[in-house]
Amino acid sequence: MNNWLGATKLASKHDFDTAVEQALVAKCRKQDYDAFGKVVDAYQSRVLGYVRRFVRNEEEALDVTQEVFIRAFQAMAGFDGRASLRSWLFRIAHNLCIDRARKRDRSPVELSVEPTIEGDDAFEFADNRWDPAESLLTDELVQVLEKAVSTMSEKLKTVLLLHDQEDLGYEEIAKVIDVPVGTVKSRLFLARAHVQRYVRAYLDGHMGIDAAPKGVSS
Repeated sequence: MNNWLGATKLASKHDFDTAVEQALVAKCRKQDYDAFGKVVDAYQSRVLGYVRRFVRNEEEALDVTQEVFIRAFQAMAGFDGRASLRSWLFRIAHNLCIDRARKRDRSPVELSVEPTIEGDDAFEFADNRWDPAESLLTDELVQVLEKAVSTMSEKLKTVLLLHDQEDLGYEEIAKVIDVPVGTVKSRLFLARAHVQRYVRAYLDGHMGIDAAPKGVSS
C-alpha cells in the first residue's frame, strides 16, 4: 500500500469514463490491489495538489494524501456510486484536512458574512474559471495569485480550488463539502472577488506580494 503514492513522480490528472470506473470500483470492492493502483495513478496528483493548499508542509501533504487513499480502499465497499469516484476522493481529502486543522487548534475560519441564498439558482454569475496557468504573465503575478488564495478562508479556498482547479461542478462540490448548491455558488463568487481585489490592489501599486490590501478579508 505504501507504494501507491509516489513522492517524486505523480501521474497527470484524468478521469475514467463511467463504464471503466464502475469496473474498477467492482474490482476494488474485492480488494483488488492492481485495480486500486489504477485509481491512485489517476487521482493522486490531483488529491495531493488540493491537500497542499491546506496543510503546513510537503511531508504532511504527502501523509494526508496517503491517508486519503488508504481510507478510500478500506471504505470502497460502502461507495454507492451516486457521486463520482473523483468527488468521493475529494470529500475524503476535505474531511481529513479539516480534522488536521482542528487537531492543530486551527479550525477552518468561519465566514463572518455570507449572502443569503434563496434557492440554488438565486446566485448566478459568469462562469469564468480562475486558472493561474492561463494567467501566467509573470512569475511575480503567479505569486500574487497564490498569496491571494492562501489568505482567504478555508471555506472559500475549498470551493475555488475544487471548481476552478479540479473542474468539479456545483453539485459535485456541494456533495463534497455537504452544503446546498446555492452556498457553493455564493462562496465561489466571494472567492473570486477576493482574488480580484487582491490582484487589483497589487497591480495598482497599493501593496506588495506579502501584504493583503485593505478591505480584503474573507
